[in-house]
Amino acid sequence: MRNPTSMGGRDINPNDIKQGAFAKRPAKKYIMKRLWKYLGRWKLIIALSLLFVFASNILALFGPDLSGKAIDAMLPGGTDFGTVFHYAWIMIACYAASGILSYLLSVLMTRLSKNVTAAMRRDVFERLSALPVSFFDKHQAGDIISVISYDIDTVNTSLSNDLLQIAKSAITVIGSIAMMLIIAPKLMLVFLITVPASLLFTRYTSRKVRPMYRKRSAKLGAMNGFAEEMIGGQKTTRALNAEDSIISRFDVKNAEAVEAYTDAECFATLMGPSVNFINNISLALVSVFGALMFIAGQITPGQIGSFVLYSRKFSGPINEAANIFGELQSAFAAAERVFRLIDELPEKPDAADAGVLRDVYGDVLIKDVEFGYVPERTIIKNFNLDAKKGNLIAIVGPTGAGKTTIINLLMRFYDVDKGEICIDGTNIYNVTRDSLRRAYTMVLQDTWLFSGTIFDNIAYGKEGATMDEVVAAAKAARMHSFIMRLPDGYNTVLSDNATNISKGQKQLLTIARAMLLDSEMLILDEATSNVDTQTERLIQAAMRKLMQDRTCFVIAHRLSTISNADLILVMKDGNIIEQGTHEQLLEKKGFYSELYYSQFETY
Repeated sequence: MRNPTSMGGRDINPNDIKQGAFAKRPAKKYIMKRLWKYLGRWKLIIALSLLFVFASNILALFGPDLSGKAIDAMLPGGTDFGTVFHYAWIMIACYAASGILSYLLSVLMTRLSKNVTAAMRRDVFERLSALPVSFFDKHQAGDIISVISYDIDTVNTSLSNDLLQIAKSAITVIGSIAMMLIIAPKLMLVFLITVPASLLFTRYTSRKVRPMYRKRSAKLGAMNGFAEEMIGGQKTTRALNAEDSIISRFDVKNAEAVEAYTDAECFATLMGPSVNFINNISLALVSVFGALMFIAGQITPGQIGSFVLYSRKFSGPINEAANIFGELQSAFAAAERVFRLIDELPEKPDAADAGVLRDVYGDVLIKDVEFGYVPERTIIKNFNLDAKKGNLIAIVGPTGAGKTTIINLLMRFYDVDKGEICIDGTNIYNVTRDSLRRAYTMVLQDTWLFSGTIFDNIAYGKEGATMDEVVAAAKAARMHSFIMRLPDGYNTVLSDNATNISKGQKQLLTIARAMLLDSEMLILDEATSNVDTQTERLIQAAMRKLMQDRTCFVIAHRLSTISNADLILVMKDGNIIEQGTHEQLLEKKGFYSELYYSQFETY
């Protein structure tokens, strides 16, 4: 039976999760709390950054006041150039010191954002490695890559720029208000109208723009996923002359992504100019009322100049904040996608009392198993099998009959709905997945090789494998002579996805990798489909010898390759409709016989 759902992973609250995702859209407060868990790991850098922010902005705030005093020293009839130059030199020193601190601050924030991005990517990748196979069956690889690259980069940009700017703006605004209150408290009344108007408009716009950024991220992910699929299938596309169709479909995806991007950016950029317009109104009012106060003798020209400069410093951050809030909405939408992926439910944990499968003999019993990928549709029905050690079990049937599903259940990539599967009399749900999967060697139809040497790819499944062992496995897979013809032999580096060798050679390498392992059971899912018939027979003979006394499960469409199987299971619609040896099934002249002879028919 399927085990109850349980949570795993770090920094995850089960109350926030429902079926592998947030029960509701996460609030900004929750996202900020999650981001702080990353930022908080580098408290010293944050403390130094805050110190530099404070010192840099305080030094910059001296400038307008010194400028006003210099102006007052230049009034007609009493210009004191010594005083003017005195204040000018102090201004230069303050601005220079502020600039140096700002540079050091940028260096610190770059390091902080780099650390946070690395930690976030590591957590995402760790979660991906812990997710069940079912997750990858339901999600496009391109969309997942978009989260790792684009969305995390968006969060990184916000951390390194926006949060720093917010801290600077807060100090500048508070300092400017304090200085303006000292210079001319009455002129501050102007901001009682313009500042609330700016804040209300910013709040309204930020609420509207966040869903747009969320949609933008989703559309970009969908486009990336489609592009990744189409790039991987270029040969098929060209062979079928389907370029125009693919381009048309991409144009639709691209147009949707561009439209979502444009909508979000246009609406977000509306915020900055609008708030700037409101702030310019405040400056106009300050100029008018300041002139009236000068006429009344309540303020000097230097104080007016200082007040205007401080008002610019005051309104500037507010205008920048409008743009920053727009960018933050994009960051929140990106962070939401990142945290949704991190919070996906990992593969169900092993039972608390699960043991380790040791000293595997190789008997496999499947009893009364039923399974469906969705509850509404049962694929495997009342499935039974008793495979003894050393048996070669072949599973055949038409597409969709449930052959690969049986392999998924043996490996516990999925859990059965009813029934049980036992190895050497032990229910596989009473042992750890790790020990269960180590008991098998698996070779799939879809070859997977990584960028590295041929030696590394063959030795991938066995830690500490020696060159002699790798060579022996390659010889058994009929791959050694080909490898030795390469310029660097076993040290030849395979390019990305091993595009510098043929499909058949790639499959031979994966078979050599499987031959290197010491497991007692072998699973071959159409593992020889990319090699010619003669090579396939050689491989079958070599593997039969190599896997002697080991239990083998083989899924095959080419029925001529399984004629030596100890037992052939013929599946149709999730049921075993026939079973026996190759000769027995041909004598029955049933469904297997039809499948077998149909492969030799000519049309």
